[in-house]
Amino acid sequence: MRRVEIKTRALTRGALAGQYHSAFKGRGMAFSEVREYQPGDDVRDIDWNVTARTGKAHVKLFNEERELIVMLLVDVSPSLDFGTQGRTLRDLVAEVSATLAMSAMMNGDKVGAIFFSDRIEKFIPPASGRSHILYLIRELLTVPTTGRRTDVAQALEYLVRVQKRRAVVFLLSDFLNVGTFRRPLSIVSRRHDVVALHLTDVRLAAMPNVGFIKLYDAETGHEQYVDTTATRVRLAQKQWWQAHSAALKDDFSHCGVDFAELSTHADYLPRLMALLAKRG
Repeated sequence: MRRVEIKTRALTRGALAGQYHSAFKGRGMAFSEVREYQPGDDVRDIDWNVTARTGKAHVKLFNEERELIVMLLVDVSPSLDFGTQGRTLRDLVAEVSATLAMSAMMNGDKVGAIFFSDRIEKFIPPASGRSHILYLIRELLTVPTTGRRTDVAQALEYLVRVQKRRAVVFLLSDFLNVGTFRRPLSIVSRRHDVVALHLTDVRLAAMPNVGFIKLYDAETGHEQYVDTTATRVRLAQKQWWQAHSAALKDDFSHCGVDFAELSTHADYLPRLMALLAKRG
């Protein structure tokens, strides 16, 4: 946990902090106080109740209301144990989630989390402060997963029930169950500002030619030997991935959700910053 904190804190003190601040706006302008009207003040800001009570024109003053609520919806299902590039998808999701949480903390925002598989594994209500963020990161790294599959729709429906106030929602998953969550995602995107982060590994897109290998599905327990020397096998994998990616992009586009693909083989920070810059 300490290693993750040190790395993500260094990242969020750099350019990412500015990108985060500009990408997510506050809730608007909050009333601060009233003062006597001065030449040049906007007459639309006159507080007529105070003006009538005092006999002198007064105007309302406002401050930008910056505090946001950030919710991390994090997939912790068994399929995230996959990884071929020196780290697993679970390692990647932990680091990206910690980076987002640290960015929110440094911006003065409250952060909460929902860890899910095919059930809700843990809900952490939004709060602020370093101790809360460290608690959230620790729970992310250690939360036991009791579910065996992935149910993004259930996590989104749970968010609607527990988070009534508008929030910035980061949805992190490998999205292997694409096509099952469009409707709840559409509902959530109308109530909240949703950003989807698709976690992947290069070997999901292209199967290498390495002879006979045994594949194991962490979510179903199914095992199968595959001959990767067969061109048709590698082509089928490539075509499946292309169809899967196209369907996922179509779901996000239909729901008006910004998204980025983050892979275990590459630095996630440039893609994350590019996504935030596009929103800024």
